[in-house]
Amino acid sequence: MEPAVSLAVCALLFLLWVRVKGLEFVLIHQRWVFVCLFLLPLSLIFDIYYYVRAWVVFKLSSAPRLHEQRVRDIQKQVREWKEQGSKTFMCTGRPGWLTVSLRVGKYKKTHKNIMINLMDILEVDTKKQIVRVEPLVSMGQVTALLNSIGWTLPVLPELDDLTVGGLIMGTGIESSSHKYGLFQHICTAYELILADGSFVRCTPSENSDLFYAVPWSCGTLGFLVAAEIRIIPAKKYVKLQFQPVRGLETICEKFTRESQRPENHFVEGLLYSLDEAVIMTGVMTDDVEPSKLNSIGNYYKPWFFKHVENYLKTNREGLEYIPLRHYYHRHTRSIFWELQDIIPFGNNPIFRYLFGWMVPPKISLLKLTQGETLRKLYEQHHVVQDMLVPMKCMAQALHTFQNDIHVYPIWLCPFILPSQPGLVHPKGDEAELYVDIGAYGEPRVKHFEARSCMRQLEKFVRSVHGFQMLYADCYMNREEFWEMFDGSLYHKLRKQLGCQDAFPEVYDKICKAARH
Repeated sequence: MEPAVSLAVCALLFLLWVRVKGLEFVLIHQRWVFVCLFLLPLSLIFDIYYYVRAWVVFKLSSAPRLHEQRVRDIQKQVREWKEQGSKTFMCTGRPGWLTVSLRVGKYKKTHKNIMINLMDILEVDTKKQIVRVEPLVSMGQVTALLNSIGWTLPVLPELDDLTVGGLIMGTGIESSSHKYGLFQHICTAYELILADGSFVRCTPSENSDLFYAVPWSCGTLGFLVAAEIRIIPAKKYVKLQFQPVRGLETICEKFTRESQRPENHFVEGLLYSLDEAVIMTGVMTDDVEPSKLNSIGNYYKPWFFKHVENYLKTNREGLEYIPLRHYYHRHTRSIFWELQDIIPFGNNPIFRYLFGWMVPPKISLLKLTQGETLRKLYEQHHVVQDMLVPMKCMAQALHTFQNDIHVYPIWLCPFILPSQPGLVHPKGDEAELYVDIGAYGEPRVKHFEARSCMRQLEKFVRSVHGFQMLYADCYMNREEFWEMFDGSLYHKLRKQLGCQDAFPEVYDKICKAARH
């Protein structure tokens, strides 16, 4: 009974402290207390529930039978909206706080919410090398199932909670993208419900205009109800080489060279200052040297970015064998490096051994409990951005990031961008190598002002024919936005499919300038 009494006393003291200081004070100034005591246990319960549910559904093979019924229900909702006069735009009924994006979608309160309860893996066809999934299937679900039967996605974006729908309607990337492109480029078919309630399937050869227009459209052409995605055979481990590199010119040359080597299955860089980085290259393998095995995903292990930094600090190269699923989700436990701002002692060995099994808190719960005051503070004093720029402009881009926001570490991920129709494609007629520059953290540039600094960065990205990921805060005006993205096919289909009265334009849905 003594531990229970002690726990009860601690809980009582905490509630008294909250009462004296006020809940808002605790959420802003001592957020780690709230996260550790409430959000971590709650996140664990969420994860267990969804894992068990996904396992049961797949084992019973109930998802395919229920899928058609759920799609008909979505069609019914859309047709009822149309019969009632189409008075407002439509959007999915999924609460805004459940998305991984830090943006709060206020349009949910004014638009017609269409409930879409589609979160299951429908079929794995190893002969055709295709997996068919519903839009709310997460990357955690995908790896848990596919890796267990010896398969994987060619591009498997990092965080567990990212969904297929979000990665198609937005975008997704991983360290294998230098071989396979963005997430949209491994998709072979989309199934959608259009503005009139009709069902359509599109592929590169069937309804091809719609197939190429859907990625990056943020749900403004129709409701995604299923997708078919390529799968490839998986191996047990990733043989990962770590190489510290100094000097910006050398970093860019080395990173470009490794990104162009087809024998590298994975290429990634972590930039710790403008002239210090660790470049990692990996290949999948079934062989392992036991002395070099590193199960980096175990809860008691150091956070991956801190582990990588040790190679830089000690100025030594390294070779490790990492279990495949651990590698795919290597940044998940620390949410890249964002968790260090929420739980400053999160990488401490004592915390990892005692509480690491509950980490990370779900991003959706962090958003739900954020509060307006904290949200505004984050907006003004925190950056979460991914900018996609041509590899040839990498050095210039990193200088711009240094001058405009000065955030480190910076994530570097190469990808090949095919010359295809749609919102995002290279300037010329041939595929081009790009790099995703990811900046997540508190800017250290003097007198940082979110709007002006981000507009400067967006201006540079437009000038080199780059792109801004649309999950992040976007400060461009409408003209600037359509200068960055090619809207020709998108606008043609909006008119052709009757979307103009059914869904907001993508700019109005995601840009701050349109919402303020």
